[in-house]
Amino acid sequence: MRESKNVWVLIEIVRGRLKNVSLELLGQGRKMADALGEKLVAVIPGSGIREFAQVAISCGADQVLVVDQPELKDYSTDGYAKVVCTLIEKYRPSVMLIGATNNGRDLGPRISCRMKTGLTADCTELEVDEETRLVKWTRPAFGGNLMATILCPDTKPQIGTVRPGVFKRPAADPDREGEILSEHVDLKEDEIRTRILEVLAGEGDQGVNLEEAEIIVAGGRGVGGKENFRILRELADVLGAQIGASRAAVDSEWIPALHQVGQTGKTVGPRIYIACGISGAIQHLAGMSSSDVIIAVNQDPEAPIFQVADYGIVGDLFEIIPELTKRLREKKEG
Repeated sequence: MRESKNVWVLIEIVRGRLKNVSLELLGQGRKMADALGEKLVAVIPGSGIREFAQVAISCGADQVLVVDQPELKDYSTDGYAKVVCTLIEKYRPSVMLIGATNNGRDLGPRISCRMKTGLTADCTELEVDEETRLVKWTRPAFGGNLMATILCPDTKPQIGTVRPGVFKRPAADPDREGEILSEHVDLKEDEIRTRILEVLAGEGDQGVNLEEAEIIVAGGRGVGGKENFRILRELADVLGAQIGASRAAVDSEWIPALHQVGQTGKTVGPRIYIACGISGAIQHLAGMSSSDVIIAVNQDPEAPIFQVADYGIVGDLFEIIPELTKRLREKKEG
């Protein structure tokens, strides 16, 4: 049997847009491939997606497998699972990284089951063991109260889904060169059992996309109530930011769970993260500590959030945030 080798990253494209997590995984995958002395391969299924092959190369891929077919225009479990499993059987990778998006969480287990190999879901850390050459997959367990490190020593490929925002996007090198291979997988119409007729945004989903947000304004227990999130939304509107929240705010039903940041919520890595009334429990810090700049506003000078903050303001958020919003609005309009 042919030896399994090379690190694969599944590139996810939704309605013509490349998911940020795919770029993040290319950066981490590059490090893992270098540690193993193997190639980094990007796998791009879809329709009308050839332009993204060079993007993958510029972000670290040595080789790109492009499956550009009209049957793959919209994500389907049946179609994408057959495509990826067919390529795995042909090329036999040793490692496969998949973004823990809605599609990735659906696809990963299907691939794992069909290939009779293991899957570690929702990973927040990845490391190659130099001695065994196995991937050490780390993920939250028991409600985020501890971190479990998992190995898959007996089967290949080793597969994991990885939370968006855990790793930084690599700097693109437009002069980088790589190999682009076009693949075709025979897909019969009756093999794809589902069809997307229409995409509708749910009432609670209006533009919430924390994983890809550049700026996040987040509120915690210190916000004091559902109605007080209004002042955070006003600041977010001026900044063009998304609204985040701690688990305490979500558990108090002040804001829907899709806004939750932390081990049991979303892992984010925006350019700016403004934490308002968030004490900084370790579970929350695990979900936002990779942000480029962290600004914390809290009345408690001993709050743990100040240990990771780049800028800290000790004071009443109900005075500070409205004043900040006012100053930013004046600057924007003037």
